[in-house]
Amino acid sequence: MTVLLEEIVPGGGHTSLIVKRGQSLRITDLVGGANVSAMMVNASEKSERLNLPDSLKCQHTAKLTAGHCLYSDMGRVLAAIVADTCGWHDSIGGLSNADEVLERYGAGRYQELRNGFYRNGTDNLLVEMSKWGLDVSDLLMTLNFFSRVDVSDEGALAFVPGNSKAGDYVELYAPMNTLVVLTSIQHPLDPYPEYAPRRVKLELRDAHPEVAEVCRTACAENVRGFINTERFFL
Repeated sequence: MTVLLEEIVPGGGHTSLIVKRGQSLRITDLVGGANVSAMMVNASEKSERLNLPDSLKCQHTAKLTAGHCLYSDMGRVLAAIVADTCGWHDSIGGLSNADEVLERYGAGRYQELRNGFYRNGTDNLLVEMSKWGLDVSDLLMTLNFFSRVDVSDEGALAFVPGNSKAGDYVELYAPMNTLVVLTSIQHPLDPYPEYAPRRVKLELRDAHPEVAEVCRTACAENVRGFINTERFFL
């Protein structure tokens, strides 16, 4: 498949793009230990957004990996995870904010560090969202690619270091026109004491719908999810 777009997102950087119906987006962790916080919406109707609780509930899973779908709040498939060498992507850890970054890493101001200043996930996504007419009221659920968070029997959350290695990738197939907004920033539960977000590579390609069969046929709920999505384009 011909690469339509290739982009390096530097550590702490952010970007956004529409992955059109029938295209795939591959995200690659270039150095290991990356975290990509992302949100998704229907590019044609931006009130329709990623719903992570429904994505987990209807597929009977507590983690997301190849064969799983990312559902909207309308029961349609925003993206299908068709390939994954990492094996676990966090759906519960949330998104970092300015106060958390300041408390954990200290002041990293633009005045001293220029373009190396310390960024946070919330502000990064809001910058990108504003380009599409979205604001803070539209920032709801985010998925953390390449990160793993375990939950104990008592409900405590534990970040698992080293979940992603250099060269690991996740590939998303879009059965609808999906706006993807993302930032390569450290996970809010990452215990690493220094500000050190990792760079990632994005590759956008045309893809054949058959690549999503591993997701469509994974469970009866996914069959219905793809049918709901296809009805949107009738």
